[in-house]
Amino acid sequence: MISHICPEPLQNVEDYFSEIENGNLVKYILIDFHDKNPELCDSTMEIGRRIGWYYIIRIRRPKLVVETGVHHGVGALVINCALRRNRHEGYPGAYLGTDISPTSGELLVHPFNEKSSIVIDDSIATLRSLVTPIDLFINNSDHSAEYDVAEYSSIQKKLSMDAMILGDNSHASDSLCQFSEKIKRNFIFFKEEPANHFYSGAGIGISFKLQSKKY
Repeated sequence: MISHICPEPLQNVEDYFSEIENGNLVKYILIDFHDKNPELCDSTMEIGRRIGWYYIIRIRRPKLVVETGVHHGVGALVINCALRRNRHEGYPGAYLGTDISPTSGELLVHPFNEKSSIVIDDSIATLRSLVTPIDLFINNSDHSAEYDVAEYSSIQKKLSMDAMILGDNSHASDSLCQFSEKIKRNFIFFKEEPANHFYSGAGIGISFKLQSKKY
């Protein structure tokens, strides 16, 4: 799917898969955080669908990624892992997260917290104050359809020419699909399917403009 919508040769996407899957430092940070927090003893900390975020960032090389709703920071860690690799290859990129909890982003530690910041405030207010064009926007906050719509409306005029939007609530709301139709964008949804777990999974809603193939 990502090979098609980005677009990128399938082999390159598979190479990025190996990068994040074999990233021992990211795995160590997740395991260490899990072990130090007793309230997480009945859960596991996995990258899950966020591996798709990683692919997209590695392929699209965004200059600014904005994520609303950081929580512990699993997504922020994955995002900044990709941005860090991009920077080492000569493609600058920064991360801005927003959350209302003062403890959000605990997983965003060195060396992945370079060129990153988390604003503790209402996401709508933060989005409205942005002046730098957004290349990748990830909606991962309130998870109500009404709040989704408010966030998408706030960024509509702040998106760069080829910006991509990822909706982390698209398994439960069609807000991103409707927003994409309204502003003439493509929309596709990837369903996450957790193995051996009671939770049915979330997914990735993707709003994008189709680019020319590289192959």
